[in-house]
Amino acid sequence: MTIQLYNTMSRTTDTLNPITPGLVRMYVCGVTVYDRAHIGHAMSAMVFDVLRRYLEFRGLQVMHVVNFTDVDDKIINRANALGRDPVELATSYVNEFREDLESLHILPATVYPRVTESMPQIIGFIENLIANGYAYAADGDVYFRVAKDADYGRLSGRNLTEMVSGTRFDVDARKEHPGDFALWKGAKPGEPAWPSPWGGGRPGWHIECSAMSLDHLGEEIDIHGGGNDLVFPHHENEIAQSESLTGKTFARHWIHNGMLQIQTKLEDGTYKLEKMSKSLGNVVTIREFLADHPADALRLVVLSSYYRNPLAYGIDIVADQERKLERIRGALAPATGSVSGGDAVERLTTAVAAARPAFVAAMDDDLNTSVALATIFELTRNINVARDAGVCGNAFEGAQAELRALCGVLGLTLESGPSKVAGAAPFIELLIELRAELRKAKQYQLSDLVRNRLTDLGVTLEDSAQGTRWKA
Repeated sequence: MTIQLYNTMSRTTDTLNPITPGLVRMYVCGVTVYDRAHIGHAMSAMVFDVLRRYLEFRGLQVMHVVNFTDVDDKIINRANALGRDPVELATSYVNEFREDLESLHILPATVYPRVTESMPQIIGFIENLIANGYAYAADGDVYFRVAKDADYGRLSGRNLTEMVSGTRFDVDARKEHPGDFALWKGAKPGEPAWPSPWGGGRPGWHIECSAMSLDHLGEEIDIHGGGNDLVFPHHENEIAQSESLTGKTFARHWIHNGMLQIQTKLEDGTYKLEKMSKSLGNVVTIREFLADHPADALRLVVLSSYYRNPLAYGIDIVADQERKLERIRGALAPATGSVSGGDAVERLTTAVAAARPAFVAAMDDDLNTSVALATIFELTRNINVARDAGVCGNAFEGAQAELRALCGVLGLTLESGPSKVAGAAPFIELLIELRAELRKAKQYQLSDLVRNRLTDLGVTLEDSAQGTRWKA
């Protein structure tokens, strides 16, 4: 096994060696369900979907756990504003997000645990931390003792003393140390609450993931993932409480994706990147995206960038990826010639043989999807060249099968949506015939006019030795 993944903990690219040979245990922090999911959530889900697909492609079994935070201050505030029950509201958004994931062709996780369904495990986890001296109760709340964890801050590279001097923590007289974080929060009037040894309340944010990971994947896991905005404090605190409880390394690999940024075109033709936020009015929900674009287009936007870097999203970027998607789809069109041997077939066979090793080398190198895509586009080009040369038969069909297979590893379905000009097909064919006659008569200006008008209508013509094909 030669899969290399960048590890936020070691700050190096490390070889993936599963704890249990042949099995990868992967926990990915999911969404807090207080509103509709947006394309930033889709980006993170796609990154780890591709990682899972590739691990399975390489022969590994993956136990993939993604949680839903379905009780939280944001959910409570949102529910109060809408006059709805917080748990009911969260459930509606969980169901909607599950539908969004399916629409994006993201493989379902092995299990989707929810905080509201994991209270016994969370409470038991906290009880054990208290028993071992790592946590303490204070007026209905429970806090973790960060000073007792000698390695606290190693994931983010932050020093606890510097964090305190930088006033990163709220002052609370009940805390033994300013950096102590809540494991359990006593309920306030009107909030949902669950019974516990410390009184009615609900979990703190960080404890939920540790408890659910332990419950579903065991004390040690191979991969813990999420957005890089979770490194501190969420993942830092997960490590502290998990390793304090078990005395074992919580996760071997910490993998974090970059954040999505919205690209806006300025009047002078330049672009600026902004954080996606409600205050800026630039939030794009998954459903809004899918209303206008195929899921594969968003996946290409994500795959064309290095997963650890910020991801730029904009209208022009999506349009460019849609054009590239059409190039790949075009390579799956049937052969039109009758050549089954010779140099053209040998060149195609050689290109197909080179594609998979190049694809694997790119993906083994810290999930380098942009280079893997370049391999796919090169195979696409070779298939189209072979079609133009009249290649058909097993060699051509095998090349298309390999293209589908490699695209499938990246989660690309290559499904064609309903054509906006399907009903006009006979008229388009007639115009193509007319254009061919105009070219024979050397009426090039008129033939170009036909092509240009069809292009304006979203119809692309492709001329080859076998004739003219069109697509929309």
